[in-house]
Amino acid sequence: MSEKVSKDRSPNMGDADAISEQEYDDMELLERLETLREDMEELGVTTLAELLQRIEEMYKRLDTQ
Repeated sequence: MSEKVSKDRSPNMGDADAISEQEYDDMELLERLETLREDMEELGVTTLAELLQRIEEMYKRLDTQ
């Protein structure tokens, strides 16, 4: 019961600002990750290893041109 009471208390303003900043950072990271997922889907890449392989192939292709 004491845990429930402490969760229901309003945080002071400093805590509220920190929570808001953390939430903003989390939302920003989520947006970046979703964009990355969409880009990988468009490129047909499913793993980080595959991504690294494709990058290496592109470097090699550009070096030979």
